[in-house]
Amino acid sequence: MKELRQAICNEAFQGWDFAGSCRFMKKTGYSGIEIAPFTLLEDPAAIPVQRRAELRDIMASEGLEFVGLHWLMVSPKGLHVTTPDNALREKSWLHIRNLVDLCADLGPDGVMVFGSPQQRGTVGGSSRAEATGRYVDGLSEVAPHAAARGVTILVEALPVAQCDVVQTLEEAVGIVRQIDSPGVRTMFDTHNAIDEREPHAVLVDRYYDYIRHVHVNELDGKHCGVGDYDFKPLLQMLLRRGYRRWVSLEAFDFSFGAERIATESLRHLEAEIKRIAS
Repeated sequence: MKELRQAICNEAFQGWDFAGSCRFMKKTGYSGIEIAPFTLLEDPAAIPVQRRAELRDIMASEGLEFVGLHWLMVSPKGLHVTTPDNALREKSWLHIRNLVDLCADLGPDGVMVFGSPQQRGTVGGSSRAEATGRYVDGLSEVAPHAAARGVTILVEALPVAQCDVVQTLEEAVGIVRQIDSPGVRTMFDTHNAIDEREPHAVLVDRYYDYIRHVHVNELDGKHCGVGDYDFKPLLQMLLRRGYRRWVSLEAFDFSFGAERIATESLRHLEAEIKRIAS
């Protein structure tokens, strides 16, 4: 049975030296790093070319592969991709286009996980259909640039409590099919799938051909192993399918500390995979 490629998102390591955080990830057993752009600079698009090359070299020297970006619109503040304000919407989609370049500069075959609930939900009196239409239009415009740079933007379904634009994996896949570009696909996040009505492994299996990335976490957003989510069906399905992309830890509760979050999550997933194999 092939092993799954394990990565971790870097925001738990805020305040750490970048090289030091990479070193700890690798020592713990991760082989990939996913980066939240706001942890690098308030305006990630302004990261100089030399610094991008330096970050890429650090990841490589520490033995990590660059996975991609997530939390795309935390900073700069005030962006929104579905607002009826044309000027702000254009500015916001330019930010996404700039992040495509950052992603490509940091490593090959990177993904951009497009969650960002506060920056894509309905505002300004828009209906859900109107906001979703603007979201699709924006993705369609940036998709060719993403594809040309070898980057895949991933439409992330979000739970009802977080966002009213793209709330199910089925909706996300519908958008991917509509845009029909190699620069746009979808992903799966266990925590953000809390409202899905079918078993998670069944959903991922059904839409497997459109999924390019998997986030793992507990349903309450804590790191793997401190709750009662059963990861075995999902992991078993991914292994059966021969999944060779990334399984990436994205915790939302950092109160446990980066060392504990990284270590306990990976050990828990390794134990679950061992149980599957036995």
